[in-house]
Amino acid sequence: MGIVKIGDGLHEDIRKASTVMCRSINAQAEFWIKVGMLAETNPSMTFNEIVAQQLKEADVTLPAVEAA
Repeated sequence: MGIVKIGDGLHEDIRKASTVMCRSINAQAEFWIKVGMLAETNPSMTFNEIVAQQLKEADVTLPAVEAA
């Protein structure tokens, strides 16, 4: 575990997003860092594809969405 120095504006954005996403501030920052790293190393993938891949690797089964 370590300390990462970030600007006040980014910290405030993380705090706001963490409230919306029901995550701790640290968990929200970790999520953004992980997704950012995956996006940099997989530039052809969209955000949704990255999340879907991570869910699949974690063996999470999501219910199918029915068309309206």
